[in-house]
Amino acid sequence: MSITHEHVKRVAQLAQLEISADENETIRAQLDDIIGLIEQLQAVDTHGVEPMAHVLDLGQRLRPDIVTESNRREDFLAIAPQTEAGLFIVPKVIE
Repeated sequence: MSITHEHVKRVAQLAQLEISADENETIRAQLDDIIGLIEQLQAVDTHGVEPMAHVLDLGQRLRPDIVTESNRREDFLAIAPQTEAGLFIVPKVIE
């Protein structure tokens, strides 16, 4: 597929960009190069290639999911300036 000057003008119009004739030619050439690269990538045979999230097949080292701190909710509520029904009361920010 080849990008024409009309294609570039239409895309510029949709993007609400004003481009000169010189810029039109530069952008057309760049878009042609991008389309060419996409065509090269699509030509590669990827059948039988398993999708992967990372180049190296490594597992993520995670720490054990265990509780290490006690529940101190009542302690924090006790020192709060205002509480109601187990919730912190804060000043209204937006009226």
